[in-house]
Amino acid sequence: SLELAQEYDVTTIAFPAISTGVYGYPIEAATNIAVATVVRHLAQQGGKIVVTFCCFSDRDLAVYRQALAQGAPEDRP
Repeated sequence: SLELAQEYDVTTIAFPAISTGVYGYPIEAATNIAVATVVRHLAQQGGKIVVTFCCFSDRDLAVYRQALAQGAPEDRP
């Protein structure tokens, strides 16, 4: 999605926490994957896309905020 956004000069994009609801994928794992992927892509491509993460619940929002505050998972101690 990020590659297509860049190819078509999209300046903003939003991603939901896919499969973390009824399908039961752990929100922490999904968040780590999403944050790491976006951070890595933006770092490699110059970071010219504004990314919004859409959260269903306050808990999901807290998990995303924590992950974003800590940086990409591979950058953590």
